[in-house]
Amino acid sequence: MSSPATEEVFHNARIVLADEVIEGSILVRDGRIADISAGTSNVGTDMEGDYLLPGLVELHTDHLEGHYLPRPKVRWNIDAALQAHDAQVSASGITTVFDALRVGMDEDAALGSTDMSAMADAILEATHDDRLRAEHFIHLRCEVSAPDVVPAFETMIGNERVRLASLMDHAPGQRQFVDIQTYRTYYQGKMRMTDAVFDAFCARRVAESEANSPGNRRQIAGLCRDAGITLASHDDATAAHVEESRELGIALAEFPTTLEAARLSRDSGLSVLMGAPNVVRGGSHSGNVSAKDLVEIGVLDVLSSDYVPFSLIQATFVLAGSIGLPAATAMVTRTPARVASLDDRGEIAVGLRADLVRVRAQTGAAKPPVVRSVWREGRRVA
Repeated sequence: MSSPATEEVFHNARIVLADEVIEGSILVRDGRIADISAGTSNVGTDMEGDYLLPGLVELHTDHLEGHYLPRPKVRWNIDAALQAHDAQVSASGITTVFDALRVGMDEDAALGSTDMSAMADAILEATHDDRLRAEHFIHLRCEVSAPDVVPAFETMIGNERVRLASLMDHAPGQRQFVDIQTYRTYYQGKMRMTDAVFDAFCARRVAESEANSPGNRRQIAGLCRDAGITLASHDDATAAHVEESRELGIALAEFPTTLEAARLSRDSGLSVLMGAPNVVRGGSHSGNVSAKDLVEIGVLDVLSSDYVPFSLIQATFVLAGSIGLPAATAMVTRTPARVASLDDRGEIAVGLRADLVRVRAQTGAAKPPVVRSVWREGRRVA
């Protein structure tokens, strides 16, 4: 998206800076923030006392898949699906989004490698054609227990939008599914399995994990280092998982499932990411550690909308009551931008991109904030 050669002033705003909220105005010139002024002014567009936040940076969302496969066996036009997804994330205040596409397939996957490649190609083409409101990158979700994960990964890393990859293993009995009953509830409900079929399914998944995961983790980590792709772990649960992540050069610990893993990840220099739905709901839907518990002990760095785009801005205002709006905003803007090496955004500061979100907070704790306007590089996109 080319920045417009224009100048615009937003005044009467509550501007969320890195460490404080000020009342004042912002001058945007040629898609960049040119000046920030405290105090009253009557020049430019009146924000009516609404908040101005940096554009949100989303590192992990599977939301595109739901638009592409809106019903079982119904594949929507990929370009239309991408634009619908893009419209929803941008209207939620997200100006930079990493679309998570899976590599490494198993028998429970509703979409295959061909579908993932089609979505990746569509993101690249739409970016080149300037058809998207938010800026889209690709996050490769690597199911390391799958036999085909490495060749599938190698076919995707040539796409210039790939900037992030995560290593995950959803085999039962560990990580996200330590509790086999939780795994049983999820997969038997999803795939309509009988107990006997489920037991055989579990045995196959465990065998695949034992055979494939260790080698695939190391190989993909090496490919990411060579390609300059930021690497994330997924669902770390134990000290051994965290030590493995440290040895592989992991920068981001996504969705650690235990307090121990989150604390050790932070102590090891990793940024810790949790789901914004976990914050909004008040706990994990899988029965794992609560994001709010991690906030209370100071080991949560990044929030991700995961499966509900609007949850990112909603969680920001939920957490603002306990840690303040600047600190909560950093979890969805500055910190994820830095993790992804996007140093030109994520903060309202002179010289950075004019990615801005106008938000009106509603009275009453149960009422979500209202996203009123969104600008990317100074151009109104929502």
